[in-house]
Amino acid sequence: MKRGRPAAAIALTGAFLLLAGSWAVFTAGAAPDEGAQQTTIPPVPAQVAYESTADHSLFPNLQQDFKTGPEVTAACLYCHGRAAAQIMKTSHWTWICPRAKAMLEEREHIAVGKAEHIINNFCIALPSNEPRCTSCHAGYGWKDKTFDFTDETLVDCLICHDQTGTYRKFPTGAGHPVYARDFPEGRVFGGKTWPPVDLGEVARHVGKPRRQNCGVCHFFGGGGEGVKHGDMDVTLASPDRELDVHMAVDGPNYRCQACHTTRNHKIAGRCFLTPAYAERAFALRGMEENLLACESCHSARPHAAAKNKLNDHADKVSCEACHVPSIAPRKATKMWWDWSKAGERTPEGKPIVRKDPELGESVYDAMKGEFVWAKDVVPEYIWYDGRIKHSFMGDTIDDQTPYSAMRQQYIGRYDKMDPGKPVVRINWVETHYDSAGARIYPAKIMRGVQPYDPVNKSLVVPKLFPGEPNSADAYWKSYDWDRAITTGMAYAGLPYSGTYGWIQTEMIWPLKHMVAPKERAVACRECHTRSREGRLAQLPGFYLPGRDYNAALDWVGIALVAGAILASLAHGLARAASRGKGASR
Repeated sequence: MKRGRPAAAIALTGAFLLLAGSWAVFTAGAAPDEGAQQTTIPPVPAQVAYESTADHSLFPNLQQDFKTGPEVTAACLYCHGRAAAQIMKTSHWTWICPRAKAMLEEREHIAVGKAEHIINNFCIALPSNEPRCTSCHAGYGWKDKTFDFTDETLVDCLICHDQTGTYRKFPTGAGHPVYARDFPEGRVFGGKTWPPVDLGEVARHVGKPRRQNCGVCHFFGGGGEGVKHGDMDVTLASPDRELDVHMAVDGPNYRCQACHTTRNHKIAGRCFLTPAYAERAFALRGMEENLLACESCHSARPHAAAKNKLNDHADKVSCEACHVPSIAPRKATKMWWDWSKAGERTPEGKPIVRKDPELGESVYDAMKGEFVWAKDVVPEYIWYDGRIKHSFMGDTIDDQTPYSAMRQQYIGRYDKMDPGKPVVRINWVETHYDSAGARIYPAKIMRGVQPYDPVNKSLVVPKLFPGEPNSADAYWKSYDWDRAITTGMAYAGLPYSGTYGWIQTEMIWPLKHMVAPKERAVACRECHTRSREGRLAQLPGFYLPGRDYNAALDWVGIALVAGAILASLAHGLARAASRGKGASR
């Protein structure tokens, strides 16, 4: 009998391992990769990598007291003669995406960009609101349709090249900063005084753009810090490793141009229908124009050989899906904007503003309506190949089909969307699991309510900012939506029936920045789970182990596993019994 025990033990051990292995496959709950081997650009101190060979403080033509920005630009062009002409060919100047225009086969006559035809669910649209919106334009004086896009002196060199941190455009100055000749004591906006800029001091201290230069506009898209993007705000100006492993001041300290490579002032990036990059492949430094794909530095198989299962995921899972685990990890971002609630005032007629005491953000503003902010939250996930389609001003919209009937993904956790009412997708992806190049991407999906024309069935362009002409008609002056829409639509050259209503809208913003350290990568079990809180719980169109199952098939599998266990036990016991009889004889 004693010699029969090893056989029984082997049988039991085998059954246990079989059951444990089956359970591991079923739950798919592995920890994130701890030992990844990555191919990357070696960290180089920023002051060495970007050191200039020119000291602008010594240039004779910069030793003067400049009165305006265009005067500084004229001085810059004395040496950098082609710079303005290069800028004028980029979307930073035109606010038009020429590549997307060429790709719109049935609409090649349409100039696509913020300057024309594009609408959004933040501040809605540019036309008639230029002086406020163009405070982030790379130029001076775009206050209406008369702006001269051919005048090279109107290019703003300082906004991208200032190294002093003192150069700021005035929020309603159509791209101009505060000038000492006009406002020697400074100019007031938003309850604070903006001091005049010492243009000569700034001009004598310029250099290659830093994160702060890019962030002056991009951190404040949509009208305030963190409003538009869920992965860009002021915290990226000087991040630590926990926030962003690439831009960390205690790490590589990369500038934006490390990925957004720039030639002739043309900065690599996504442009509506045109993806940010053409292919996902390792690239030689200095040889490629575009390094925006993670694979450009990390290769298509960035994990250690022992983690090949993670490498296999790269075909259908983006790097960002695992390595950008949250939206707005440090500073809240806006998730919901309801313009229909705007206009609430005190009995004395003063606009009402209410703030969230925890986040410190406005949750209601009479000028703009009601908001929902969120911080450090799980993204939504989409099938994405780098292309996003857009609706345009004047497009006919569907204001009948309820949201619940047309939406494949779940309603955002941080909005107030009514599934029984229609929604207009201002932009959308037409990508699914089988699409070429499609991978799972994290995204912030901005939702809200904005005005539309129920007769012409189109989103409308209201005049919000009280600039000339017809400043009295602006909503922020009159608080009259009909007047604001009538004026805005006439300015944009679009028909308006004279009747307005409110409709739900949504926009997709893929997440690319704030890449967390590998220790904070999304764990396997966060996606491979049957929990309704699983990250991919609502992503359609494919079979996900651990999430998807068939009850009948599961019972068959359980029966097979149980049968295998029983067979192993029976076999072991039979061998033990037979050997015991042999021993007794």
